[in-house]
Amino acid sequence: MAKAETVAGKVPRHVAIIMDGNGRWAHQHNLPRLGGHEAGRKSVKKVVQAAIAHGVRYLTLYAFSVENWQRPRDEVQGLMGLLRLVLREELAEMGKEGVRLRAIGRLQDLPEAVREELASAIEKTKANTKLDLILALSYGSRVEITEAAKALAREAKSGRLDAETIGEETLAQHLYTRDLPDPDLLIRTSGEMRISNFMLWQISYAEIHVTPVLWPDFGKEAFAAALADYARRDRRFGAI
Repeated sequence: MAKAETVAGKVPRHVAIIMDGNGRWAHQHNLPRLGGHEAGRKSVKKVVQAAIAHGVRYLTLYAFSVENWQRPRDEVQGLMGLLRLVLREELAEMGKEGVRLRAIGRLQDLPEAVREELASAIEKTKANTKLDLILALSYGSRVEITEAAKALAREAKSGRLDAETIGEETLAQHLYTRDLPDPDLLIRTSGEMRISNFMLWQISYAEIHVTPVLWPDFGKEAFAAALADYARRDRRFGAI
């Protein structure tokens, strides 16, 4: 696949995606909600391939939020089962494509079987270097920042850290994403104009691309369009 027609050097290093619209897609196709999530799996594969083709180095997908645990029990169980299936069935392909799997969030909240499958896939792909695919699972940015603040408070109380020396970098080093660059581009599908508690600290200067396309319909062309939109932006980071 040809790369998007972007300005030289302006392909984002890190793309983060809020994958939204599975439920609405399922409703439009007279399917149960889980049918929408299963269809969305195909979009994940397409976008991973597109990210590699365009030279994106990091791709973070908002797969399951801390708020999603409040959904109906059957849907949550179905999602956890689908996650295990995808990890198992796509492992060989990740190896071929050079994809390194990673995960951020309250992973301890996941069912044991899912944690084991996830840990196995992470271990087996750790030497891959073409694309880091980061799944945000049981993730919530406010929880992430709160946990970082608690960790800093414990360190200060124990005397291991001088509270007066705490700066942005100190806090950033206590986030789930401590060893990842901040996203350059945030994509949200389904047309919703909100961030949904996703990487609030990390996207401070990210460019935002919102598309009305529902996630199961989001593929390589839509991804290329988002990259082209990004390339047209003038990123000043507060300067003139």
